[in-house]
Amino acid sequence: MARNVMVSVLAAMTIAGAGAALAAVPSNLTAALGDAARPPADSARDMARKPAELLALGDVKPGQKVADFMMGSGYFTRILSSAVGPKGWVYAYQSAEFIKFRAAYGTEQSSAVADYKNVTALTAPLSAVGLPDGLDLVLSVQNYHDLHLKAFPIETADLVNKQIFKALKPGGVYLIVDHAAVPGTPLEASDKLHRIDEAIVKKEVEAAGFKLVTEDDKLLGNPDDPKTALVFDKSIRGKTDQFVLKFRKPK
Repeated sequence: MARNVMVSVLAAMTIAGAGAALAAVPSNLTAALGDAARPPADSARDMARKPAELLALGDVKPGQKVADFMMGSGYFTRILSSAVGPKGWVYAYQSAEFIKFRAAYGTEQSSAVADYKNVTALTAPLSAVGLPDGLDLVLSVQNYHDLHLKAFPIETADLVNKQIFKALKPGGVYLIVDHAAVPGTPLEASDKLHRIDEAIVKKEVEAAGFKLVTEDDKLLGNPDDPKTALVFDKSIRGKTDQFVLKFRKPK
């Protein structure tokens, strides 16, 4: 447990940079990194994933209702649970299609929510995600491109974006992080490389009614990534160039 907390503290110091940036990261987020219930493997990834800065960009506050969309192993689910606190709620979504494809996704979801009383697991199909209305934030990290996999109907991304728009309250935030493809790369990169052109994401999400308010290519960026390799290739895994897009539902 001591190692877990120490890694989180070091991550917070890294986030702070020279020191001035620390004040910009709310205390609920830095405290969430030190949550003793987080697995050490999660804390070890904080320096690379910069979760406090990312969630600060998403305006995450205590008492909010938020969703971790396509939650993966639950890395962000655990942080969000602590960050919104006992008066807040987290909806941890993993699609039925992904669980059918890989049963471990369901196991990881169960493990991630087990220690948190303010988390609800959702496993509906992408065609009917089942997010409740009135959400403050929907977070999608490294999985928007999956909405364009060949296994899914061509309209999947548009349908999901419309569902998320409906679920968010006016002024709510849709925060997307994904692996960058070379600008102009067609959607085939979603299957072949698990990357997507940032411009495609902007166009699709804005078509659902959202307004782009922030785009950040530096927070999780890597200018040395040529953006041509599969993200799971050992030469680039964990070091891909990633973009961050913050959209807001108009009030």
